[in-house]
Amino acid sequence: MREFILIFRNSTNSHDNPSPEQLQERMNWLAGIAAQNKLADKGNRLSASDAKTVKPDMVTDGPYTEIKEFISGYMILKAANIEEAVAFAQANPVLKAGGNVEVRAILRPEEKS
Repeated sequence: MREFILIFRNSTNSHDNPSPEQLQERMNWLAGIAAQNKLADKGNRLSASDAKTVKPDMVTDGPYTEIKEFISGYMILKAANIEEAVAFAQANPVLKAGGNVEVRAILRPEEKS
């Protein structure tokens, strides 16, 4: 079993509070993963206002403003392979709201990309 990070992105204001229905749908999705013992870390939402971008020669306020998508949160799940992790991501409610989910394997120190 490997661990994969799911990074949630949205092109609209991803930091608006979800409606009660949207929140319930997200919680049901997460509970389904947890029920299969595939949840390694439920993750958290990420702040858009309390953020800095650090470059070699400067520090700027906030996340990158040049991008058209905002990273709104993440979670870590356990899956047999990337295909299984992608299947979980495809069921995420953020897709209905115009967002997307990046799925990446978390490498152990001895693994190469």
